[in-house]
Amino acid sequence: AADYISLGIREPVYEVVEVKANGSVSTEKISRRQLLKSSGLRLRDTRSVDPSLWLMNSMPSLLVREQAILLNLGSLRAIAMHERVLIFNYNRSVCMFVQKKTTGIGELVIVCATNLSVIFSNMSSPGGKVFLELLRPRLNPRNINGGPAMPFQLEVVEAALLSRIQRLERRLMHVEPRVAALLEVLPNRLTGDVLEQLRLSKQSLVELGSRAGDLKQMLIDLLEDPHEIRRICIMGRNCTLDKVSDDMECAVPLEKQVAEEEEEEIEMLLENYLQRCESCHGQAERLLDSAREMEDSIAVNLSSRRLEVSRVELLLQVGTFCVAVGALIAGIFGMNLKSYLENNTWAFWATTGGIAVGAVAGFFIMYKYLKDRKIL
Repeated sequence: AADYISLGIREPVYEVVEVKANGSVSTEKISRRQLLKSSGLRLRDTRSVDPSLWLMNSMPSLLVREQAILLNLGSLRAIAMHERVLIFNYNRSVCMFVQKKTTGIGELVIVCATNLSVIFSNMSSPGGKVFLELLRPRLNPRNINGGPAMPFQLEVVEAALLSRIQRLERRLMHVEPRVAALLEVLPNRLTGDVLEQLRLSKQSLVELGSRAGDLKQMLIDLLEDPHEIRRICIMGRNCTLDKVSDDMECAVPLEKQVAEEEEEEIEMLLENYLQRCESCHGQAERLLDSAREMEDSIAVNLSSRRLEVSRVELLLQVGTFCVAVGALIAGIFGMNLKSYLENNTWAFWATTGGIAVGAVAGFFIMYKYLKDRKIL
């Protein structure tokens, strides 16, 4: 804390929801120094979950450290430890904080909220809310059905991945019927509202495909790095990884056997969510391709209509030109100058007929010329 005071910088304080291994949920405020001390993390490790760096850390990540796992999955930012998980970014109006002076240097705020309904209703992060709703039933011993309980950090990782995948799948299920309905009415019904709905649906698909693709790449990178998976397995155990062979070495042989079994479970777990993510990403890409093809079809349709309008405009211009030539001849005869034709009764009809025949002949000559040049 002395470093912060000497620089005139106030130490950052995070407001988090804490979930313990027994399922209890509380809300607390913790300083960065306390967070680093309790989790064994370094300062640079917290960048991926720091709410103040929300826009800079939009890519999903799952970072494994010696005593903690850092989860950055969209709106869910959390740090999972051996016996608890801290969820960042929730509504500050949930709690009333109590200030406590500690040697005049910093501030500490004690746990303040215990009403779960209040916490759920005031979570500003949808990812954190869904994550809590999925994690708490998993921590209830009655829901294990007599099977072996998974380590707490694995429950946290699975609940986080499941919440993220389910949110992506729900968004896909919401946008898919809209795109299908638009593809049925287009391109025959070209109205402003329909085109705006197509634009919004395409924008949603681009965002959905990007998020699903980023999550898929994160899972692929994690599956291709067995060292990170083994670090998850030995967390909370008296085990180490050999620096040369990367094999697990445990003080108790039974712990090594359990850790190896958990390694297979983690790989199967990641593979399962990878398949679901690939399915979601593939469907979003297919819908996006259909929307883009529809846009191309609409563009071709509009181009065809503009071409027809241009052809009509060109024909009208040719006709106007031929009539203008006839008007020029009529104007010449209307200059009130004697040409000796005004004395003949047949001159008017001859001149009128000549102008009409000349205009029609000129129109067809120009029309044939434009046809031969493939302009029309």
